Amino acid sequence: MHEIIKTNKTISFMRYRMAAWFMSGLLIVASIVSLSVNQLNWGLDFTGGTVIEVGYETAADLPAVRKTLDANGFGGAVVQNFGTQQDVLIRIEPREGVKAQELGNEILSLLQSESNGQVEMRRIEFVGPQVGDELTEQGGLAMLTALICILIYIALRFEWRLALGAVGALAHDVIITLGLFSVLGLEFDLTVLAALLAVIGYSINDTVVVCDRVRENFRKYHKGTSEETIDGALTDTMSRTVITSLTTILVLVALFFLGGQLIHGFATALLFGVVIGTYSSIYIASSLALALGVSREDLMPPEVEKEGEDLDPLP
Repeated sequence: MHEIIKTNKTISFMRYRMAAWFMSGLLIVASIVSLSVNQLNWGLDFTGGTVIEVGYETAADLPAVRKTLDANGFGGAVVQNFGTQQDVLIRIEPREGVKAQELGNEILSLLQSESNGQVEMRRIEFVGPQVGDELTEQGGLAMLTALICILIYIALRFEWRLALGAVGALAHDVIITLGLFSVLGLEFDLTVLAALLAVIGYSINDTVVVCDRVRENFRKYHKGTSEETIDGALTDTMSRTVITSLTTILVLVALFFLGGQLIHGFATALLFGVVIGTYSSIYIASSLALALGVSREDLMPPEVEKEGEDLDPLP
């Protein structure tokens, strides 16, 4: 791979690890406080709501429909085509004391007033949340199991200190990404949940690459401290990290601005997650392993005793 960053000098990443820990600590505390106070703005996938299907005589202008609903107190409504460009599916949050039929009639009147009556009602029904309590519980257990498997895999392949560093970096990424959505009040739906899982996959891949180079450098160079060896590993992988992150971010920026309303949350979570995941693979995973005392002796391959080595030489 062509190297973007070419340097014969090792970059002293670990010199700034205390500043990075301080910044990460502030972000994690702020995220936990916000999640406790504000909680997440759960989307219709989690809360359920009223589904309204309407039909237009010509292709529907979805941004105009969203603007009309937002201006009349129906912010957060999910608006999308359903089958053809003339058919539109609208999902509205449940309202206490208001029946689905009344809500549907109100929405229909608003849309008809904006399109000179060229809208007709197809169906109205109340739907429950797609993500129930059982699915939420099982999803949480699945994520916990995945983290434990990752911990065991890295501990067996590399070293338990690097495994704890990798899992700590994953928890760091997930908490801060959730905190961003809580602080900004962004809607958390199934697309955002999918983006969060993608962030975990991206972050663990980046961290494993760094762990592999750390182990290689410990075995290759027999001089220098653990901090200098980790700095060397991070410098060696910096070109690959920059190329991977930039190309991913370019795609996500395009999705963020051009992808439309339906995947805006997905692009936001993934864009932020890639940035924070790249940062954590450098400063959280590595510096946590260093703080736990990882050393050359921990990563050297076990010596294989040769057959007959323990026998006394023949006279």
